[in-house]
Amino acid sequence: MTHVKRFQGIPMSKSMRGLCKEEDYAFLGTSEKMTREGTEGAGDVEDDRRDKKDERVHRRLQREQQEKEKLRDIEESKQKEQQWRTHVAELSSSQEKTLQDRLARLRKFREFERKVLEEESATEDGGACLTVNQPLTRM
Repeated sequence: MTHVKRFQGIPMSKSMRGLCKEEDYAFLGTSEKMTREGTEGAGDVEDDRRDKKDERVHRRLQREQQEKEKLRDIEESKQKEQQWRTHVAELSSSQEKTLQDRLARLRKFREFERKVLEEESATEDGGACLTVNQPLTRM
């Protein structure tokens, strides 16, 4: 009875409908299904192709983005390393300069101290030259 409902739109006489069986119209149903599946299948194939192409494009863009990020990270690390080296060089330079200044001040102070001791010893007596060198060598 389903064939009656399925094929009501086909014009034919009542007697003809009674005589016909569902198998007679089966080819109509299969051909209809085939055309539907064919058009849907073709659309599905195109959609699949389009989806795969979109996925490939998306993956390629994602890879390019990751490569750019890696390059940017490498550049940042190089820049930070360069800044660190510059900072260390500046620190060592300033420390060396500070040490040189301290050494120069210490030498000036020693010379001044020596002169003062020599003047004091010269005023007291001339034999105190040994006593002047002894405290200076201890320092």
